[in-house]
Amino acid sequence: MVKIAIIVGSTRPGHKAEDVAKWVHEIAKKRSDAEFEIVDIADYDLPLLDEPIPPSMAQYSKPHTKAWAAKIAEFDGYVFVTPEYNHAVPGALKNAIDYLYAEWNNKAAGFVSYGTAGGARSVENLRLIMGELQVADVRAQVMLSLFYDFDNFSIFKPHPRHEESINTMLDQLISWSEALKTIREK
Repeated sequence: MVKIAIIVGSTRPGHKAEDVAKWVHEIAKKRSDAEFEIVDIADYDLPLLDEPIPPSMAQYSKPHTKAWAAKIAEFDGYVFVTPEYNHAVPGALKNAIDYLYAEWNNKAAGFVSYGTAGGARSVENLRLIMGELQVADVRAQVMLSLFYDFDNFSIFKPHPRHEESINTMLDQLISWSEALKTIREK
């Protein structure tokens, strides 16, 4: 059975990514075709990329990098829960992604985003990043509106129709994660 990380992609005080990730996790736990775990980048206290050697060399020297690498390596696929900040992915999420290379390779990613435009531009930014890391991103994505899925732009209250979108994205993500696992096992 594949193992999927639901990555909390913001560290900003008052962010809603944790609430969204918990909601995704509750829906995902109803499934029996994968294991799911929430991974919060804030728990790894990653400073602005401080490794002296590029991550593609896999010669990590810092304890926080080693811990982050070990955690990410555990998974076959990822659901990135991301807000949109200034038409792009949050800096903390980009930094966390950039710490590693091989740990991401030949795995799959799905996206749950939120913002005034549903976080669409953040996901487009992430799709480019995933391509460079040899991560297969799935087509289905979940876009949450600050106008319709959050009361007063702050309290997360997703429309019930999004549960179907989550499951469609997870169907694709699990299929790709299973397929790419065979490549990594060669």
